[in-house]
Amino acid sequence: QNILTVCFSVGYSAVALNHVIDFKEKKQEIVKPVSPSELFPSLPIVQGTSKRIKVLTRLTLVVSDPSHCNLLRSTSANIRLYDIIAVFPKTEKLFHIACTTLDVDLVCINVTEKLPFYFRRPPVNMAIDRGIYFELLYTPAIKDSTMRRYTVSNAISLMQICKGKNIVISSAAERPLELRGPYDVANLGLLFGLSEGEAKAAVSTNCRATMLHGETRKSACGVVYTVKKPRKVEEEETAVPACKKAKTQA
Repeated sequence: QNILTVCFSVGYSAVALNHVIDFKEKKQEIVKPVSPSELFPSLPIVQGTSKRIKVLTRLTLVVSDPSHCNLLRSTSANIRLYDIIAVFPKTEKLFHIACTTLDVDLVCINVTEKLPFYFRRPPVNMAIDRGIYFELLYTPAIKDSTMRRYTVSNAISLMQICKGKNIVISSAAERPLELRGPYDVANLGLLFGLSEGEAKAAVSTNCRATMLHGETRKSACGVVYTVKKPRKVEEEETAVPACKKAKTQA
C-alpha cells in the first residue's frame, strides 16, 4: 500500500505487481494472480485526473534451461490470467529463444552482474519486429556502485544493437524509498545510452505498448488503435479551388 501511494504521488498512472517464479527453486508452480481489489480496497486517484490508478498483474519466469520454456508454450489457464508476461533468460540460447519463438511481452536484461554472452543483432531485431520489449531495471543502479557499473555497461551494450528501440525502464522496487519519478527515470535513461526522446518513451509510450501487446496476446482478435495521419502539403494544395489558387499566385 505504501509503494502504491508513492507511485501515485510521483505521477504514475499504472503499476504492475510482479509475480516472480524461479525454476531453480523447488515446487514452483504458476498460481492464479492475486486480485488487486483484495490487496487494495481503495485505489488512489491519479493526480490531475478523475481516474483511479491502474494496477496490473505481471508474471516473470526466470529460465535457466530450455525445458523451462515448455511451460510458456503450453496453454496454461493461469498464464492467461496475467496482464503482462516477462521472461528472464540466463543464457544466450535462452535469450535467442525468448526473442524468436516465445509468446511473451517483455524480455528482462540482467543488470546485477556481467552478462555471460553478447547481444546479437538477428534475435534482437526479430524481437522488435514481433513487438517484444526489453526491460532494464534502475533500482540496482541506485543501491550499489558495483551493480551500477554492471547496469550501465549491460544497457549500453544492448543500445548498440537495438539503437534505443523497444526499451522499457522499470523499478522492481520492494520499498518506497527505491522508487523514482518518471522524469528522474528518464534522466537515468540518458546514462543507459538512450536519447532524450527514447528515454521519455521508455517510461511512457513503450510501457503502454507493452500493455497493448499483453491484451493482444490474451484476446482472440487483437487490439486496434487509430492514429491521425497528417495531411501532406500537396494534398492541401489540391484541396484549394482553382480561382483561389490564381489569386494567390498573382
